[in-house]
Amino acid sequence: MRTLLRGGRVIDPATGFDGTADVLVSGGVVTAVGAGLTAEPGDVEIDVTGLVVGPGFIDLHSHVHTIAGQRLQAMDGVTTALDLEAGLMPIERAYAEAAAAGRPLHYGFSASWGAARAQVLAGIEPDANIDSGLAVLGNPVWQRSSSPKELAAWLSLVDGELAAGALGVGVLLGYAPDTDPSEFLALARLAKEAGAPTYTHVRELVEVNPETPVDGSAEIAIVAAETGAAMHHCHVNSTSGHQIERVLAALEAGRAAGSRVTVEAYPYGAGSTGIGAAFLSPERLKMKGLSPSSVIMLESGERIADEGRLLQVRAEDPGAPCILEFLDESSPHDLGLLHQALAFPDAIVASDALPVYWKNGTSESTEWPLPPGGATHPRTAGTYAKTLRLMVRESKAWTWLEAFRRCSYLPARVLDEVAPGALAKGRLNVGADADIVVIDPNAITDAATYFDPIRPSVGVRHLFVSGVPVVTDGNLRTEAFPGKPLRGEPR
Repeated sequence: MRTLLRGGRVIDPATGFDGTADVLVSGGVVTAVGAGLTAEPGDVEIDVTGLVVGPGFIDLHSHVHTIAGQRLQAMDGVTTALDLEAGLMPIERAYAEAAAAGRPLHYGFSASWGAARAQVLAGIEPDANIDSGLAVLGNPVWQRSSSPKELAAWLSLVDGELAAGALGVGVLLGYAPDTDPSEFLALARLAKEAGAPTYTHVRELVEVNPETPVDGSAEIAIVAAETGAAMHHCHVNSTSGHQIERVLAALEAGRAAGSRVTVEAYPYGAGSTGIGAAFLSPERLKMKGLSPSSVIMLESGERIADEGRLLQVRAEDPGAPCILEFLDESSPHDLGLLHQALAFPDAIVASDALPVYWKNGTSESTEWPLPPGGATHPRTAGTYAKTLRLMVRESKAWTWLEAFRRCSYLPARVLDEVAPGALAKGRLNVGADADIVVIDPNAITDAATYFDPIRPSVGVRHLFVSGVPVVTDGNLRTEAFPGKPLRGEPR
């Protein structure tokens, strides 16, 4: 069956095309783009006059491994959702379980640096599960530096995961911030040899912890320069906070000197992680200029009252998800800092989406609309629509062409070297994968809030994944599970 999208404003960030055209899709591929394309009997013809048509958004940083979460992301314009910052281990199990359950969107995973280290240093067997992964984050045993034998052992595990199809290496360095910098250098050398990127949650900045072994923003550029590895800096907005100007200047200097460093950001002033994370200790919060009241427990909504309560919840359930407010979104100054992160040249939009948790203990639902009471960070449902609202509709800082470059084209290019399957993504020309989003430019906006985080975004009129409609006329199609794995191909 062929689908003809008629008369939309077509955006192709690969060629720079921005104009009125028709788009013809057949067999999961874009087969023609131009004016006045001819429909044949049996074609599905959709009038998209007045709407923006572009390549679906590619999220390099999604911890959503559920149908429920991916459906929220579909309503936000995402066609490919990849867990690259943390990754999962064992990689074969992660891919097999996603395929068995079915996915509305394309999916993929990096090799998990944290899980490999936890297996070798703490004897914790990985199970390719995001919840057990969050629980491990608060375990101090794996957060220490490795002996030479241990280093060789977990590097071997990472290498095996790359050979099994991982999309690079996810490095949660900020969760083990006191580890010897030589370990990160050794990992980068391994990644370079494998032709695979790293995706790093950097360690703390010197302003936050003067005793850090090395400044997080400086380290990634230095290691990229020393090894030649392609290194991706995850959520620069949340790890930099009020130091964003200094960090961006340092990264720009590193890139100008030849470091292969890419950067991502999301449009929120609060982040989310497990309560046991090293950087949420009372001492580390003080270093950031924050307090326990900056922390909100995700499932209960409890705002932490004081240091005693913070220590209690960290001890009782270190994997419990929480929200950390690092910028005040009601402050024009802090909003300006957030804008700087998004506006940084070639910064990629990525969500850091989290699973949805319900009070009955589940994180999956095939009901749509989702059952009420689900807890998550609003970035799961609203990252891309909020970015478009802020950067295109309201501030006009980006054209539509630039928006698709940041949300679709540039993220795909991060993957080209490790995953040739990405070459046909992030573009809308003949031969491109038919992963397409159709947007109402006057209506696109986020609806999710910190207190009602599972409200789907508004304004995505149609979404196609491999040419299969997942959203039609603004409504999710619950029968659609066209998602396919995107895997790395080792050298």
